[in-house]
Amino acid sequence: MATGKSTKVPWCHHTFNVVWGCSHVSPGCSRCYAEVWARRTGHDVWGARGERRTFGAKHWAEPLAWNAAARHAGQRRRVFCASMADVFDDHPALPPERARLWPLVEATPWLDWLLLTKRIENVAGMLPWGDSWPGNVWIGTSVENQEWAEKRIPVLLHLPAIVRFVSCEPLIGPVDLRRITARNGACIDCLRGDVIYAGDAPDPRPWRLSVPTLSPAPRLPA
Repeated sequence: MATGKSTKVPWCHHTFNVVWGCSHVSPGCSRCYAEVWARRTGHDVWGARGERRTFGAKHWAEPLAWNAAARHAGQRRRVFCASMADVFDDHPALPPERARLWPLVEATPWLDWLLLTKRIENVAGMLPWGDSWPGNVWIGTSVENQEWAEKRIPVLLHLPAIVRFVSCEPLIGPVDLRRITARNGACIDCLRGDVIYAGDAPDPRPWRLSVPTLSPAPRLPA
């Protein structure tokens, strides 16, 4: 699971991990498959003080081969990053690995990179592209119940990715994506792209969250 020429994840073609290891940030983390798998394979890489498993040049070269194969086939490929970590973890081992990832993303334009995080609030400050993200970067957040959907999805919607998506797993409670309250006070139907105004909320532009088809969406302004 460190990386994969192919993967059993149905919504991508490859998986890529900058590191192995993470720490808990919300209740959904208590059922983390990656933590269980890491321990099962003998890697003590979980927790804020835990070490992180890093990888060498052969590992980091694999997406270049996937990109070449996709270009040769004339078909784009999706890469899930990361299945065994959170790219936006604030652990001290991550900055040099993120610094290797961003040029790799830019060098693989035939790959769509699906960056999935529970730390959506860290994304804007950790990515190097400002408001001009590469067109092959998709950004997603995991939500496990309505409380965390309300906290994370509005932050997600302000990020300028060509595709924004939500992973509702592991679910520990109900999530109603038809009614998500944004930071500006608007109530949003994520499934239809409708905005229901609340109080003195400013007039946001319509948007559509990519659930579950992962179709491109315009940006919700601040």
